[in-house]
Amino acid sequence: MQTTHDLPAHVDRVLEEFVAAARQACGDALLSVVLYGSGAEGKLRATSDVNLILVLTEFTPQMADALRDPLRVGQAAARLAVMFLLESEVSAAVNAYPVKYLDIIHRQRILHGRNPFADLSVSRNASLFGLKQVLLNLRLRLRSQYVLRGLNEEQLALVAADAAGPLRSCAATLLELEGHPASSPKEALEQIALSLEDPAWRDVLTHLSEARETRRLQAGVAGDTLFRLMKLTDLLLSRVDSLA
Repeated sequence: MQTTHDLPAHVDRVLEEFVAAARQACGDALLSVVLYGSGAEGKLRATSDVNLILVLTEFTPQMADALRDPLRVGQAAARLAVMFLLESEVSAAVNAYPVKYLDIIHRQRILHGRNPFADLSVSRNASLFGLKQVLLNLRLRLRSQYVLRGLNEEQLALVAADAAGPLRSCAATLLELEGHPASSPKEALEQIALSLEDPAWRDVLTHLSEARETRRLQAGVAGDTLFRLMKLTDLLLSRVDSLA
């Protein structure tokens, strides 16, 4: 199994304790524990969630009750977030949410058991459909959040921070479909934005990273950043349409 000793000490401790609790609570029903996202890359920020998937043969009230306190402790100590996925749901989940699971397939560590995604692939049509779904939902959410929170720059910065992950994952999936994948989702978004040959996009990328890492932005930039992100979803959707 892969280790987590390269992660911050408190995260390493939380993961070891939670995996041990899961093994005890679930027994043979626990098939896999998968760390994914920035934690799997060893690139956690202070604002990052620590994302785990538990793949199970069944999910019972007894398991849930036994894991409640360990999960609460992990959330408080290290922003631990856990998905409980049945083995019978893996294939359907991958095809229903291809952007999310392609990211998981590419950025993961197996902390217990086998790799539940090793033999799975996502069809090109499913990937295109998933990209459109995520980008459309993101664009609509950004509009409504701007209207709702436009007078509060601190809240707009949080909206921008939350948009970074989906945008980067979509960019990575798009470049893979176009035949020239990037080394990471962050690099994929940078590659696409900077290819637009407008210097303003470099500032947008800087602000997006700043919001992602600190959940704050300098005064006066949050609103413009959010509108730029809306425009970026439009540009990504145009490239998706050209592949259909």
